Amino acid sequence: MADEEQGAFLARSLRYMQEALRRSGPAAVAGYTLLAAILVLGGIGYALDAWRGTSPWFLVAGLLLGIVVGFVELARIIWRK
Repeated sequence: MADEEQGAFLARSLRYMQEALRRSGPAAVAGYTLLAAILVLGGIGYALDAWRGTSPWFLVAGLLLGIVVGFVELARIIWRK
């Protein structure tokens, strides 16, 4: 009898865990999108600065643009519902 109760408890726990992971998916994607936009556009700005010799202007512009793009994507994902 104890084995059945433990099995039912584990099955319920796994269902709750799956549901929590399913619900947290969009939040994880939003966070990674924000981080990726800042890193990619900041990296492009850094590369342009190195190529043109205009340090730090393209880096600053790339970081600011990355922040804006990242937060726009974050807002789209969060307010999609």
